[in-house]
Amino acid sequence: MTRRLYGGLLGMVFVVNFGRVVFAPLVEPLQAAFDVGPATVGAVVSLVWFGTALPRLPLSYVLTRVSRRRIVVASGAMLTFAAGLTASAPDIQTLRIGVLAVGVASGTYFVSAVPLIGELYPDRVGRRIGIHGTASQLAAVAAPTIVVSVVALTTWRSVFWLLAAAAFLTTLIFAVSLRGIDQIPEDPPARNFRGVLGNWRVVLTGILFISAAGFVWQGLFNFYVSVMLARGLDPGTANALLTITFAAGIPAFWASGTLVDRLPTVPYILGLVGVFTGAVFGLTFVHSAVALGVISIALGYTIHGLFPALDTYVLSALPSDTRAGTFAAFSGLSIAVEASGSGVVGALVKAGYPFTRVFRGFAVGLTVILMLSVGLYRYDRLPAA
Repeated sequence: MTRRLYGGLLGMVFVVNFGRVVFAPLVEPLQAAFDVGPATVGAVVSLVWFGTALPRLPLSYVLTRVSRRRIVVASGAMLTFAAGLTASAPDIQTLRIGVLAVGVASGTYFVSAVPLIGELYPDRVGRRIGIHGTASQLAAVAAPTIVVSVVALTTWRSVFWLLAAAAFLTTLIFAVSLRGIDQIPEDPPARNFRGVLGNWRVVLTGILFISAAGFVWQGLFNFYVSVMLARGLDPGTANALLTITFAAGIPAFWASGTLVDRLPTVPYILGLVGVFTGAVFGLTFVHSAVALGVISIALGYTIHGLFPALDTYVLSALPSDTRAGTFAAFSGLSIAVEASGSGVVGALVKAGYPFTRVFRGFAVGLTVILMLSVGLYRYDRLPAA
């Protein structure tokens, strides 16, 4: 029964993450369809990530009252509705609402599913979260090819109708897998919400580790094709590099989920942040397709390796009676910071700053935060996993 329930989660996370990353290859088609510029589309794309953050803090309380399994089912129903709304959007305002709703559905899923995995596999948290992340990343890799193929045959709206159908189907499969669920005991919702607030040191540490890198990543991958075009590459090569970046995340989730269970957790996380920072710097200096391909692999591997490592660190640093609620608070606050990346990049480009200058400045900021994190770890000021 545990395997069947976990399998249902793997199917759902593929569809849920597809809904979050599908907008990157649609930036150009959406600009043309609604006759808007990069700043407007960048702000719209950011909404899916703001939406991902939006329900997490309220859910930190809801999860002290409601079963995680029921919230997973609710998230799938929400995604089905949100994808249909986005597909039928007649204007940019309705599109904004639909995009935000897609994000809310995805945030609801992740904040309930990840603690559920920790509950199902308490002795193999890192590995199981890594496999779950691998399934999620497969969607990110498939998204550019699927989107380009569908848009070539029909329109961008068909992408979201297909998403709505897939969300309905995978949610139905997961709901069916809940039959006979009594054989898998579920920890009752922890009603100690005050204890959630008491875990602020773990929450702030997690935010320090991931939010700055996530902010840069949000601004980078949604404009990745545009960045590559600005580096002198043709559209085909630019889209191929975006696919490579996401593809590097497949082994990253799998390997990082395993490594974080075996290596000293905080040094491993700081090492990933350091390599990611170096790759962002490198992106602003090189021009050849081969060099950019190597950097794309480094970017994709390190940022996606950070996600299961951070989830494992936070979950393992928390007491069981407040784990789900605190994880919801952590993920909500961190993604709220990360989500503005695309909007900020779009606004800076509109103001006349080239991509090179924007991301070089971001890399400098990452370096400062990395040095601060290393100093805190050296003087034993961080919560232990």
